[in-house]
Amino acid sequence: MSSLNRKLIQNLAETISKQVKHFNKTEVECLIRLFNGLMGDVAASGRAVHGLDRGRFRSILHNTFGMTDDMLMDGVFRAFDKDNDSFVSVREWTEGLSVFLRGTLAEKIKYCFDVYDLNGDGFISREEMFHMLKNSLIRQLTEEDPDEGIKDLVEITVKKMDHDHDGRLSFIDFEKAVKEENLLLEAFGTCLPDAKSILVFEQEAFQDPSER
Repeated sequence: MSSLNRKLIQNLAETISKQVKHFNKTEVECLIRLFNGLMGDVAASGRAVHGLDRGRFRSILHNTFGMTDDMLMDGVFRAFDKDNDSFVSVREWTEGLSVFLRGTLAEKIKYCFDVYDLNGDGFISREEMFHMLKNSLIRQLTEEDPDEGIKDLVEITVKKMDHDHDGRLSFIDFEKAVKEENLLLEAFGTCLPDAKSILVFEQEAFQDPSER
């Protein structure tokens, strides 16, 4: 890496690390280098590069964190892509990973809600619950018509989590339910990495560049 590139990364890391809670400046530098590496072959192709597109980002979720549910991976992409420009920028990448890997319960509640709010209207509807639960559970069900079982599960979930009884989950409903029972954080499917995936990712990402 040239001294100019190193200086640019250090300056960018200095700026981003002031806004990211859970990484120090050195760790932010490592994540920027990793991001640049993931972007490298795209830049080499001569195409305009704005950030990680949906396909490339989903391949990271699948290959690094073992995610397989297309609907939830799209939701994770939306949760990272704060400005909705269809690309995850280096800043969104770092800020998103801060919550994804090391977030507080409050941060993870907001993140999971954003993932599960499929149409971005500020609510998780019965229909959205049905699609997510069907996707995550269909492989485990052996009934001829699993839809009925999923519908029953949706009704049980609404009854447990819909505190204002309007037939859908607002953020306040979701937050209250998860704070009362933490296991409900990923009620509609796995959208956070497990401890082993986090450990492997961090060991690789935060390795001293001289040791690579």
